[in-house]
Amino acid sequence: MPNIDEHIRKAMQDGQFSDLPGKGKPLQMEDNPFADPDWRLAHHMLKSSGFTLPWIEKRQEIFAQLEAARSALTDSWQRRKHALSEGQPFDRIEQEWRRALESFTAQIQALNKAIQIYNLETPSVNFQLPSINLDREINAVTDPETPRLSQET
Repeated sequence: MPNIDEHIRKAMQDGQFSDLPGKGKPLQMEDNPFADPDWRLAHHMLKSSGFTLPWIEKRQEIFAQLEAARSALTDSWQRRKHALSEGQPFDRIEQEWRRALESFTAQIQALNKAIQIYNLETPSVNFQLPSINLDREINAVTDPETPRLSQET
């Protein structure tokens, strides 16, 4: 059997793909082909009106809060490094860093509780999130090579 690529190339050269429906138009990727057809219209109406499923909103909120907490800790770490390089009093710098760590720890604990609730609300284990590892998150700020929980997880 000849190579399939050769068949496709020959068909393209012969113009067999020239007048296909939707040619030159963007692909419609809005609809989920795996969604229940009975619910497809309802999902489309909700999405086009700016609504989404509660557990999806919760996931977005968790990641937004995690990014805000990470950003605040990173800012504090950068201020700490800058203050140390300028020779500011070590005790004051460390006290501010400890306060930032305490705040970050409280935020991560609250997010882990939110993740537990979120995991109970998801329709499948495939959508569940792992708990946030506090030590890994702190190490990721102090050592940027440390991996973190991402939105793709």
